[in-house]
Parts: sequence; C-alpha cells; structure tokens
Amino acid sequence: MTPRAADRARYDRATAHLDAPVAIVDLEAFDANAADLVRRAGGKPVRVASKSVRCRALLDRVLAREGFAGIMSFTLDESLWLARAGFEDVLLAYPSADRSGFAELARDPKLAAAVTVMVDDVAQLDLIDAARAGGTEEVRVCLELDTALSLLGGRVRVGALRSPLREPAQLAELARSVERRPGFRLVGIMAYEGHVAGVGDAVAGRPLRSRAIRLMQAAARRELAERRAAVVRAVRAVAPDLEFVNGGGTGSVQHTAAEEAVTEIAAGSGLFVPRLFDNYTSFSGRPAALFAQPVVRRPGVGVVTVLGGGYPASGAPGRDRLPVPYLPEGLRYDPQEGPGEVQTPLLGSPADDLRIGDKVWFRHAKAGELCERFESLQLIEGDRITATVPTYRGEGQTFL
Repeated sequence: MTPRAADRARYDRATAHLDAPVAIVDLEAFDANAADLVRRAGGKPVRVASKSVRCRALLDRVLAREGFAGIMSFTLDESLWLARAGFEDVLLAYPSADRSGFAELARDPKLAAAVTVMVDDVAQLDLIDAARAGGTEEVRVCLELDTALSLLGGRVRVGALRSPLREPAQLAELARSVERRPGFRLVGIMAYEGHVAGVGDAVAGRPLRSRAIRLMQAAARRELAERRAAVVRAVRAVAPDLEFVNGGGTGSVQHTAAEEAVTEIAAGSGLFVPRLFDNYTSFSGRPAALFAQPVVRRPGVGVVTVLGGGYPASGAPGRDRLPVPYLPEGLRYDPQEGPGEVQTPLLGSPADDLRIGDKVWFRHAKAGELCERFESLQLIEGDRITATVPTYRGEGQTFL
C-alpha cells in the first residue's frame, strides 16, 4: 500500500460515520508542517497568517507551539474579533476603509493595544482620524514596503501591485508623517515578497520555465534584501523604537529569515500545504487539509460523478486554481466539464472500484479559502476524529 493509499484508508475509517461533503485536517501533518516552518525560520518568530487557516481552534494550536508568535489578519473586522477573543498581537496585513471598525479601535484600550493597522498613504491616516468618533486611543501603525522586482528601468515589474512605497526616502517620509501626528504610533514595517514566497519554482513538465522562475527569484531576493535593509535603516532613523520588521511567506521562509533586517516571518499556507505549494525546491510539506465529496453516480466504465466540488480559488483564472482529485490516486476531471457547482464527473480506472456513497478526497488550491465552504473541520489523529471545530464560517463570521 502506498503512503497515499494508507492515508485514504485512515481518512475513510475516521469519517465512515459521516456523510460527505466533509472537510478534515490531519493533525500529524499539520504539526509536522508547523515544525518545519519553525525550523526554516532559524530562530525568528513566525507570525501565522490567519487567512490561510480561518479556524480559531487551529490558530490556538499553532500559537501554543514554540516558535510562533502573533497573527497576521486580513480585515479590520476580523482583527477586532480576534482581539476580543483574547489574541493579543494581531497585525492587519492590508489597509482598511472600515470606519466603524476604526471607531471601535480608537475607543477601546484593549483592542488598541492588540491590533496594528497597515498604511501606505497619508490618506489612510486621514480616514482613520475622521472615523475616530471621539475615540482617543493611540492607533498602532505598520508601513508596507513594495517588494516587486523592477527591471529595464521600471518597464518590467515582477510582483504584486500592493504598496506605492518603494524607496527608503518614501517610507521615511510617511514614517515622519505618522510620528508628527497625534494619536498614532509607528511600530512596524511589513514587506511580503509574493513573487518569491508564493510562486513555485519547480513546475511539473516545465523545466525551462522552472529555471527562469528560479533565476528571477534569486535576483529578486538579492535586490530586496539590499533595499529592505536600507528601508529599515531609514525608518529606524525616524522611529528608533520600531518593534518589528515582518517579511517572508511559506515559500521563502529560510531566505527571508537570513536577512538581518527582518525580525519575524509571516507564514500560513505551509500549515495546510494546499496544491499550489507542491512545486517548490525550497521545501516540501505534507497535505494536511482535505475535503471529501460523495460518489452519487456511475455514468459508465471509468467514470464516477461526485456531488459538487466546484470550489475554485482566488487569483488569475487557470487550472492551477482548481481543487485537485487526490484520493484515490489516478482520478482526473472531464476536460469538457471540470469541477462543477452541483456535480463533478471524474475519469480514470480507479472510478471502477468506487461505489455509490464512497468518498473522493480533494485538495484545495489555496489554504484557508477551503474554510469558506465548510462550517466545521474534523481533526484527525491516526484513524480517529479527535475533535470537531468550527471554521470562521461556522462561527458566523464571513469577513470578505
């Protein structure tokens, strides 16, 4: 029996009493992935990206491990919810226009002490001030650095369109604006190099493309390390008590941790290891989060149909955004239909061994987005479910 076949047998035994659709997290794989992130961070704390987990019980589990510290959240509403629940260090990774949220933040000492908000423009400070509604609490602020690699005099850009702040002087100027402004305190810098951390460099069947990606990423790491160090020096000259410099992502943990200027690493997808993280030379993890759909039809030889399953991930549309049939091994989509909203035909010889009611296990393309489809996760140890825990959705929270 192959390791994947053994996993399938365990998952089927553990969930035999449950009807699909069902979502699971294999805790042995989850914990092993967490340990690997800590190892690669080389002694620097790992701040867990909540958007890649979206389950408070699993956030609690990973933050209880040595080597993890703090949460990187994705909306202000989520940040406040987590802080009210007792999480004491929440960094909002994206600017917000949530005026009611800022009003709550500015009037509550506990929330103001726990939550740090992201800015890259004076206009965002103006919005926060206008939203205070009389609240006088000091707002903790982090600046975001644009990490994109710029080539050919700026005519070619490699990286996400995020912050407009690129050069040390730009960040230092915004730092001065924060420092001069009553009611704000500059505490951190964030720089997420998604073109390194979030792009696999070992694309199956594409050796030339893979080599090109590795060359690009090596150049991007060198350029960013030099520029990030200069930015940190410039900002610390304005705000010497800066608390943290955050960088990285699952695919670049060890490279970013090696930079002296970086004080902490962000990572989250590496806990679940969805399919988009299969194609890396820098690390290999164990798939920890899966979902199962039930076989409901057998249209013919070598074909079964499962209920639903059309759960595409965000990002530029493409095959890599689709869930992948994982267990049993050897199933594939019908190219004329793909994963459907209410039914999904699957092709391959393993289909002939599946009966009505059997489970087919899938891996989602991205990590936490799976939790937007399920109200609970079944936590599996060995071949037993040891807990059933709510996702954000299961707690009635849909932040985006």
